[in-house]
Amino acid sequence: MVNKILFTKIDNSPLILFRILFGLLIALESYGAIITGWVRNTLVDPKFTFNFIGFDWLQPLPGIGMYLYFFVMGTFGVLVMLGYKYRFSMISFTLLWAGVYFMQKTSYNNHYYLLLLISLIMCFFPANRSHSIDVKNNPEIKSNSMYSYLKWIVILQLFIVYTYASVAKIYADWLDFSFIKLLMSGKAHYYLIGDILQQPFIHKIIGFTGIFFDLLIVPALLFKPTRKIAFIVSIFFHMFNSIVFQIGIFPYLSLAFIVFFYNPETIRKIFFKKKAPFISNEIKIPTYKNVLLILAGIYFFIQLVLPIRHHFIKDDVLWTEEGHRLSWRMMLRSKSGRITFKVVEHETNKVTFIKLNEYLSKKQHRRIGSNPDFIWQFAQRIKKEYAEKGKDISIYATSKVSVNGKPFQTFIDPNADLAKAEWNYFWHNEWILPSKP
Repeated sequence: MVNKILFTKIDNSPLILFRILFGLLIALESYGAIITGWVRNTLVDPKFTFNFIGFDWLQPLPGIGMYLYFFVMGTFGVLVMLGYKYRFSMISFTLLWAGVYFMQKTSYNNHYYLLLLISLIMCFFPANRSHSIDVKNNPEIKSNSMYSYLKWIVILQLFIVYTYASVAKIYADWLDFSFIKLLMSGKAHYYLIGDILQQPFIHKIIGFTGIFFDLLIVPALLFKPTRKIAFIVSIFFHMFNSIVFQIGIFPYLSLAFIVFFYNPETIRKIFFKKKAPFISNEIKIPTYKNVLLILAGIYFFIQLVLPIRHHFIKDDVLWTEEGHRLSWRMMLRSKSGRITFKVVEHETNKVTFIKLNEYLSKKQHRRIGSNPDFIWQFAQRIKKEYAEKGKDISIYATSKVSVNGKPFQTFIDPNADLAKAEWNYFWHNEWILPSKP
């Protein structure tokens, strides 16, 4: 049964079409980041970026470097779409995107993480075997077939993403629609739909749809009798997200994935009418079967474990943020924070309050108030700045945070010396005070 599911040879039209769509989308994402000012606001204007902890060496290029960086990245996207030097282009884009991903988290969202995972997966897929410049230059690589495990890898990845996203929404502030009301209040100025989005019945529709769409969309697309209606619902759902939340290419990437759920022959007839059909359902076991199963098993084990790690970390992830990233917890909370940093010089006992506006962009300023890793990293930066002047210091933070519009509570232990504190990647950091009911 496993061999039949994974190693049946099927028409590769879905993979070829996805390559074309994927290349186009990552090119638009890269070029669009330049055009919309995302590169300037996130990577050029700030004096420094809050990189993933452990990637301090990964900093933006100076001058026009990041504009060139994204232009090159977009160009690799075009090459992927055209199927030119596909493997090199796909690996190059993946490495560059990984650089951007780990370089900053001020504009973090789970969609960037998904893009990184799919890019990594696509590096190993033979997506240039048809309708590509590579085939034109080297006809020997042309093929109309692929192993069925290729589509199942994508489908399983999507199932994990959507299922965890659905389960994460099953908490009090989502179920009583209070968070959705808060989320939509920021959209009141939208032309035509702004007032509609403030209506309680809309909040209920969004709340239930968010849970049940994420939970059921993959099974509904797999089941032929419900596939068409699931496709139509997907279009509406993702277009709504694109218009209301303006989250870049993600809604369109989500729609592009649907090609893997349709019969390959159907995709061929619609999009590649001149492509020779591949009807054989031969089961052919590759020599690398065991290696594939081991690597896939490790990969998906990690994908299953990462999103639940916050259950093994002390306190509520909505409060501490520990275990939030890489867990498909999408659009689940709104946090605001107020923070001041006090520096005490050991030799003179001189007290200095840091002026955050002299260090941070507006977006960084908003983030640092409610994200403990930002707070810790900023404290380490201040410590380094004073150390370069030969001064030994202690750093204390006075911080209050509000989650989903609730009353502000003290967030960071005001007696904790953040200059001496260490960052615990896997467990709770005790200088984050407990949340209160």
